[in-house]
Amino acid sequence: MFGGLIQKVFGTKHSRQMKKLQPMLHAINEAGEKLKDVEDAQLKMKIDECREQFDKGRSLDDLLIDVYAIVREGGWRTLKMRHYDVQMIGGIAMHQGKVLEMRTGEGKTLSATSALVLNALSGRGAHLITVNDYLASRDAEWMGQLYGFLGLSCGTIVHGLFHKERQRSYRCDITYGTNNEFGFDYLRDNMKETIEKYVQRELNFAIVDEVDSILIDEARTPLIISGEADKPADLYHTVDKVMPSLRRDIDFVLDEKHKSVQLTDAGVDRIEKELSCSNLFSPENNELLHHVNQGLRAHTLYKKDVNYLVDGSEVLIVDEFTGRKMEGRRWSDGLHQAIEAKEGVPIQPESQTLATITYQNYFRMYRKLAGMTGTAETESEEFHKIYELDVFVVPPNRTIVRDDRDDFVSVSYTHLT
Repeated sequence: MFGGLIQKVFGTKHSRQMKKLQPMLHAINEAGEKLKDVEDAQLKMKIDECREQFDKGRSLDDLLIDVYAIVREGGWRTLKMRHYDVQMIGGIAMHQGKVLEMRTGEGKTLSATSALVLNALSGRGAHLITVNDYLASRDAEWMGQLYGFLGLSCGTIVHGLFHKERQRSYRCDITYGTNNEFGFDYLRDNMKETIEKYVQRELNFAIVDEVDSILIDEARTPLIISGEADKPADLYHTVDKVMPSLRRDIDFVLDEKHKSVQLTDAGVDRIEKELSCSNLFSPENNELLHHVNQGLRAHTLYKKDVNYLVDGSEVLIVDEFTGRKMEGRRWSDGLHQAIEAKEGVPIQPESQTLATITYQNYFRMYRKLAGMTGTAETESEEFHKIYELDVFVVPPNRTIVRDDRDDFVSVSYTHLT
C-alpha cells in the first residue's frame, strides 16, 4: 500500500525517465517544424554543418536536437516513415548508452537510426550488431536509403566477404553486421603482423539488437580460432604400444564412476622401463607424460561402440545422450589422437587454440555501448552488474488493447497400471 502511494505521487522509475527526456523531445519537434520546407540538398548540408561543428569542438550532446530533427525529416522523405515521439526518445536513450526495451513491432530498427547518425559524426564509426546475416543485410539496405540521403556511407559485415570488402565496410560511417562476424574479425585482426592489415577500426559506438540474447544468454560463448599443432604422430604410437601391458589395480587405479584414471608407482616404473625414460615427471618429459596420461585414458575410459565408433579410417564420437554419431566433432588435448593410435587408424593433426574471446569481453571493449530488445527489464540487474548499462523501457506508441495474461501451465498425469 505504501509502495503504491509512493508510485502514485512520484511515478514509476520508467515514467520518471520518460519525463526527464520530454524537454529534449519538445525541442526536437520544434526544430523539425522548421525543416519541413527545406530542400533535400539543404537538409544534407545541415548534416555536413553538424559534422563541422563537432570538428570545431561542439559535443554530440550539443548537436543531438538538430541531428535528430534532421534524421526524422530525412526518414519521412526517403522511407515515408516518420519517427514517432517514443522512437525519438528511444534514440536519445541509446545515444546515452542505455538498453532500450521496446515491444515487438514498435519500430526498433527505425529508432536506432538517430543514435547511429549522431555518433557517426565523430568519424570513428557507429555499429549496429544483430543476430544473423539476413537481418544485418535487410536493415542496412533499408535504413541505408536514409543514410545515403544524408550523405553518410553504410556498410554491411556478413559471412563470405573478402578482406578488402570487410575493410571498406568497417570504414563506412555506419556499419551493420552480426555478432559472430564482428567477434571473429577482431580475433583475426589480432593475429596479423601490421595494423595496416586490420579490417576493423577502433571500437567506438555500438547498438546491439536482441541485446538480451547476445549479451546475456550467449555472453560467455567463446569464439575460437584454432590451427594445427606441430606435433609428430610417432609419439602417440610409441606410447600406445605400452598401454596394453599395464595391469589394473597394479599399474593404474581406475575410477569409472568419476571417469578418472591414475598411474601407481608400479605403473610409473613400468612406463619408464618400457620407454627408456629415467624420470617421467622431470620437466623435460612433460610432453611425454601428457601423452602417457591421454593414452591411459583412451585405453581405460573410452570404449569402442560405446563412447565412439570406428567408421573406415575415422574415429567418430558417440553422443552419450542420444547415441548418435557426432560428425566433425573431436576430443581435444590429444585424446582423439590417442584413441586413433589405439584403433590403428591414421592420426589426424592435433588442433590448438590460436585466438579466443567471449562476446562479453568483446563488447565491453566498446567506448560506448547500447542495446535494444523486446525483453530487457527482466535482465536489468545483469546488464548493470556486467556492463554498467541501465535499462530504459519505452511505452508503445498507442495503448495496447491486447489482454496480456500470465502464463498458464497445465499438468497432466499418466497412471501406470
